[in-house]
Amino acid sequence: MRMTAPELPAWPPSEPGYRRSESTAVLGSGDDVWMRVRADVMRWRVKTASGFLVSGRVDPGPVSPGERLIVTARVLGVTVREPVEVVNVVEDADRVGFAYRTLPGHPVAGEEAFIVERDGDEVRIVVRSLTRAAPQQPWRAMYPLLLVAQRVARRRYLRALLPQR
Repeated sequence: MRMTAPELPAWPPSEPGYRRSESTAVLGSGDDVWMRVRADVMRWRVKTASGFLVSGRVDPGPVSPGERLIVTARVLGVTVREPVEVVNVVEDADRVGFAYRTLPGHPVAGEEAFIVERDGDEVRIVVRSLTRAAPQQPWRAMYPLLLVAQRVARRRYLRALLPQR
């Protein structure tokens, strides 16, 4: 299932029952920015630069369809393991990115996509997510808190690929 449609510039209507979010930020302009963020997004940098570990490695390698990984977050001294599976990879001339779906054990159920695109000289990141409560406890009961954490993470994702200062 490719619910977040990272291959499409315009996101079509989603399956009912999910919270839908799409956020966009300008990362810069020009070929140098494009080449850098293109490589970064395909190596999970949007997650790792936002404070997550991917399969416990600093540089997990390029994204690949069907790949199953564990994304790990540390929140208030607690380690949260998030099993995911890459469901779509896009590598077009002006659009690059991927989507993953959550697997059993993830704090929420749904799909998330990270896309970098260029329009003329401008380079942007697009983050799409569809979320609903996970079926298992304790995550199901914590869903309202997880939505707040998700908003914080989204803001980090939008800044993750900006040039380091």
